[in-house]
Amino acid sequence: MKPLMPYPVRTDHGALAVQARPARRWEWLWKKKHVCPWWLARTFDNRFRERFHPSGKILEPYLRPGMTALDLGCGMGFFSLAMARLEGPRGMVLSVDIQPEMLARTARKARQAGLDSRMETLRPDSDCLVLPLPVDFALAFWMAHEVNDLPLLLGRIHHYLNPGGTFMLVEPLLHVSKKRFALERALAMETGLRIEAEPRVGFSRTALFKKV
Repeated sequence: MKPLMPYPVRTDHGALAVQARPARRWEWLWKKKHVCPWWLARTFDNRFRERFHPSGKILEPYLRPGMTALDLGCGMGFFSLAMARLEGPRGMVLSVDIQPEMLARTARKARQAGLDSRMETLRPDSDCLVLPLPVDFALAFWMAHEVNDLPLLLGRIHHYLNPGGTFMLVEPLLHVSKKRFALERALAMETGLRIEAEPRVGFSRTALFKKV
C-alpha cells in the first residue's frame, strides 16, 4: 500500500476540502523549490528579451480574438501583455503569480499599455489553482520547475482548460535536464492531456498539449 498524501480539492459548494491520494514515484519533483525573487526577474523580463523570446511570434499560433488565456507564473507580465494584444478587446488574460510584487508590476504595465480592461491578476494561495472561469490556452513559461506540487497544478490546468484547449509547457534548457523535462511531460499526460507538438522556443525545452 502506497502512503497517502493530502490532496486539496474543491467541493460542490466552492470550499476547499482535503482528501487522500497515493504518493507517486515522482514525489521528488515537488519537494520545496526555489522561486525566482521578483527583483531578479528584471534581469530577463525586459524589452531586450524580445530578441530571443519574441512573445507575439511564440503565442500567435495558439491565440485568437475573444479567447481566454492563462499565464502561470506571469512574472512582470512579459507574455500576459502579448496575450492581451493577440486576443483583442473581447478576450481575457488571467495573470497568475505567487509574488505580489510581480502582479503589481504586471497590473501597472497593463494600465500603461491600455490593456487593463482585458487582464486580471490573481495570486493563488497554493498550487491548488482556483480560477474565476475556464480558459482556452494556458502557458507555463520557465516556472514548472519551481512548483511545490506539480502533479496537483497540472491537474488543475487540465480541469480549467476548455475541451480542445491547449497548454504550452516551457522550461529553461540549461536549468531543466532532458530527463527532468520528460518526467514533467509524463505528469501532464497523466492528467489526460495529449501531447501535440514540440514548438521551438529559444533556450528552452517545450511541449504543447491539447485537452481532448
